[in-house]
Amino acid sequence: MDEQSARFPAGMVYQIPYSTTPFVTESLKEVVKTLFAAFVLVVIVVFLFLQSWRATLIPILVVPISLIGTFAAFSALGFSINTLTLFGLVLAIGIVVDDAIVVVEAVQQRLDQGGMTPSEAAKSAMADVGGPVIAIALVLAAVFVPVAFLGGLTGQLYKQFALTLAVSVILSAICALTFTPAMCALLLRRVEPGHEQGGLLSRFFARFNRGFESTRNGYIGSVSFMVRHVVLVTLTFGALMVAVWGLITTRPTGLVPPEDQGFAFAVVGLPNGASLERTNAVMSQLTRISREVPGVDGVVYISGYNLLTGQAVSYNGTAFIRFKPWDQRTASSQSVENLVGTLMGRLNSQIKDANVLVLNPPPIPGLGTGGGFTFVLQDRTGANAAQLSQVLQGVLAEARKRKEIGFAYSGFDPRIPQIEYRVDRDKVKALGVPLSDVFFSLQTFLGSFYVNDFNLFGRTYKVQAQAEGAQRSQPEDVNRFYVRSAGGTMIPLSTLVSSRSINGPQYFERYNVYGAATINGVNAPGYSSGQAIAAMEEIAAKLPPGFGYEWSESTYQEKKTGGQTGFIFAISLAFVILVLAALYESWAMPVAILLVIPFGVFGAFLGLSMRSLDNNVYTQIGLIMLVGLAAKNAILIVEFARLKREQGEPIVQAALDGAKLRLRPILMTSFAFILGTVPLAISMGAGAGARQALGTAVVFGMLFATLVGVFFIPVFYVLLQRVSERQSPFKRESGTPASAQDQPAPDKATA
Repeated sequence: MDEQSARFPAGMVYQIPYSTTPFVTESLKEVVKTLFAAFVLVVIVVFLFLQSWRATLIPILVVPISLIGTFAAFSALGFSINTLTLFGLVLAIGIVVDDAIVVVEAVQQRLDQGGMTPSEAAKSAMADVGGPVIAIALVLAAVFVPVAFLGGLTGQLYKQFALTLAVSVILSAICALTFTPAMCALLLRRVEPGHEQGGLLSRFFARFNRGFESTRNGYIGSVSFMVRHVVLVTLTFGALMVAVWGLITTRPTGLVPPEDQGFAFAVVGLPNGASLERTNAVMSQLTRISREVPGVDGVVYISGYNLLTGQAVSYNGTAFIRFKPWDQRTASSQSVENLVGTLMGRLNSQIKDANVLVLNPPPIPGLGTGGGFTFVLQDRTGANAAQLSQVLQGVLAEARKRKEIGFAYSGFDPRIPQIEYRVDRDKVKALGVPLSDVFFSLQTFLGSFYVNDFNLFGRTYKVQAQAEGAQRSQPEDVNRFYVRSAGGTMIPLSTLVSSRSINGPQYFERYNVYGAATINGVNAPGYSSGQAIAAMEEIAAKLPPGFGYEWSESTYQEKKTGGQTGFIFAISLAFVILVLAALYESWAMPVAILLVIPFGVFGAFLGLSMRSLDNNVYTQIGLIMLVGLAAKNAILIVEFARLKREQGEPIVQAALDGAKLRLRPILMTSFAFILGTVPLAISMGAGAGARQALGTAVVFGMLFATLVGVFFIPVFYVLLQRVSERQSPFKRESGTPASAQDQPAPDKATA
């Protein structure tokens, strides 16, 4: 259009009144900003813990390698760069550095202990951490790969996100096993005690290290206390499981969160049978009032069309209300929710001749005509339109009483004024007029009939045959029209056709064969779409015999998705258990690792509750992700404790040693991921709804799994290891952290 506008006549300009492109473009820009913010935060966290630019550089170099490799995989997988794949890349930044951090930290620890060259330290570290790195990569891949094969809408949402993360995780593990050790041997050097103590940064790191050592000592003391009070820990874990169940069952549900797409649409309804001129006047009034609302940029409308029903009727109109760009609507009063409410209030209070519905468009384009729910009332007995309308009005009246429902609307109305023409078939036959010619004449004169196309002056024109508007404005105008009989005589249509005024529906709707009427509605402020759906189902439970209902459009997908949540979570857990069981050749260790997952789930739903967000597809993606991330922390501790146990250490001492040695890499990797995900949780602007839902679940879930779950992991290991060695799991230790009962026989195989 910019190129074409250069050839416009003087004084002519163009404007794009409605386009979905700005929302997509702005959403991608916001995700890219989040991507860079996440990268910067990850660099800061890694440098804070590693305290060396040499050591920090190594895991940071893994990020572009893994991401470039992931982009290369997009071509093979047929993915585009869209919101979902970019979400995956944002989260991948915090994940791909994990394996490299574990390796770098292990190498640096051996260098600082002395007696090893960088190459020897890298080889020694890989002998210890190679197993956990492989286990973590396989667990994260096992979490995501199964859900990528789900069908339907949710399967498409999961697929791109899951495979993006799975590919990046596998590539990061390959880098951690090959690239990272080589870089450690080249770049890392031993840090001498007291080196550069005079610098400001060195003094900060010294204080940080003292604080961390104090924290680690307190952590080990707390874990030692919990190991001695296993029964109390078990009861606490049971209470946590009850709390998790309570949070899950009480959290409202939804399909996907509503989005600020930069526009809303309004559906206008005038009295039945109102003329198009009256509709045009109301639409002009709507345009003027809407433009006066702060945050509204422009309005384009279509008179004579109802977007919700898809019907072209003279007494309905549809307007698209375009908002100002997102960076110009920073005030909370100009959010899409508040703008929709403000427009609804002003338009209905100032326009007296019509009812106006203002709706936010559906968050997934093409999945329905508007946000909210779509309820289809079915007549399964073949009742007439009046009976269907009576039941429909009863459902609407009950829906408007429910606090969960903001409003409910149906375009079905059997009281529309209509003209019925009756053909006297006996007279038609007696006069020798073909019956088809009678109907063809009525269609051509009163409606229209397409004849052909013709080309003139380089353009193509359609030929439509119909009577002039002034000649077909009244029912009696049928007297003006004639039809030819078989004998060639012109016979007035008025001698063959009679008319009468009736009332009836503008259109007939069928859904799954049955006669139907559709109800569109939205949830009230403070309630989720899942709660509004539940309210409608309670109303539908009282339908008269012979009437039923179905859900359609996005509501159908939401109901279908709700039934898949448990299955998706279960299949992810099953794959993780199988992978861990194969790695450890034991059922005890996988269970000890997976028992930390409820801490992440509790944190995720606690965060959703604190921010008043519903449980939707994006939060479910975050929960699936938490399975792998929470298991990662447990793997680092359990793997080391298992090795110590195999070397002959008592169970409790092995658990404490694993917790002490792995606390630093656990906190380092966890906080790198958490802070890398914070920009998602606090994002604003286009597409913020999805980013906030996913980011909140992941940030709060991982935070709780790290700060609280890390205390329980050693206890779970002690419990399950004792069970696998046929010891009493609840025996209480006294005095020292380990007792002689924990000592294995020299030839006893450990699980």
